[in-house]
Order: sequence, then C-alpha cells, then structure tokens
Amino acid sequence: MNLIFLGPPGVGKGTQAKLICDYFDIIHLSTGDMLRTEINNESDIGKTAKSFIDQGALVPDEVLLDIIDSRLSDSNIQNGYLLDGFPRTIPQAEGLNDILKNNSQKLDAVVSLTANENELIERLIKRGRDSGRSDDTPEIIKQRQEVYWKQTSPLVNFYNDEKLLKEIDGIGEINEIKNRILEALN
Repeated sequence: MNLIFLGPPGVGKGTQAKLICDYFDIIHLSTGDMLRTEINNESDIGKTAKSFIDQGALVPDEVLLDIIDSRLSDSNIQNGYLLDGFPRTIPQAEGLNDILKNNSQKLDAVVSLTANENELIERLIKRGRDSGRSDDTPEIIKQRQEVYWKQTSPLVNFYNDEKLLKEIDGIGEINEIKNRILEALN
C-alpha cells in the first residue's frame, strides 16, 4: 500500500503515520525526519534546509524531489510506504507523479487529516514546550499555518480530482482517529 498523509502542522500526521505503517507493515517516509537527519549531520542539504525551516518557509522543491526519488528507489519499500509531509505543493505533487511513473509505482490513497486551526496552534505550542523543537514557537507556528493554507491546501483538490482523497477528522483520541483512517482505507 502506497499512501500520502496531508494535513496542517500539529494535526497528528506523524503519530497516525506510525500506527498506519505498523498496521500495513509499510515504511514511514517522513520528509521532516529525513530533513532533520540532514540538519543534524550538518550536510549541505541540511544547512540549506535549516535556513528555510527556521524562517517557517518550505524547503525548495528540487531538494525534496531528489530526496524522495532516491528513497522511492530503495528495495526496502516493496511492501509499500507512507509519505508524511510530502508533497506540499502542486509542483511537488506533479514531480512525485513523474517519480512514481518512472519507478512503476502508484498511490493507493491520500489521507487528509483535518482539524480546527486554533486547536492545532495550542497543540503545537505544547509540543514545542515538551520536545524543545525550534520550529514550535508561536511566531513560527503561525507562519507555518499560513504557508500550509496557502501552498499545501490546494493538494486536497488535486488529489480529490485524481479520486485518491480520503478526508478524515483529525480531532479525538489517537485510536479513534486511527480507526477512522483504517475504515476509509479498507
């Protein structure tokens, strides 16, 4: 099973992605994790990515597409994968379609987790306090929310047009949300 998870920052994509990946025995491909690894390794990609992330901006498409193309060519994804945090823009989605075609792969579904914006901001502020993540300050959270609604939300229509979209309410208990996702996918 090949999936994409969409949703604004703080909606619980990472939490649900791990549960869904365990359920289907597929690989969790988080661009956030991949980029944080690059940043921690202080690679050139990491340094470039950090300069954008610290401003609440998106990492350039060509950097992300190269990372994704490389990862989707790995042999350990034969059971499938879940893309978490990618694509975020229509050009990235179109680039991903090209990568999938070149790798003789297709998407099975795109899960869009939805939630109230104010609840998400509260969640992220709490996560920032608990985890110490540098991108979970109120100013950066607001910027990331604006970037999401402007650049990423059009993907909902893009994948709806491709008949792949499954919209799921992202508010509630973790298992309740997981069960909503599984019901939509099965």
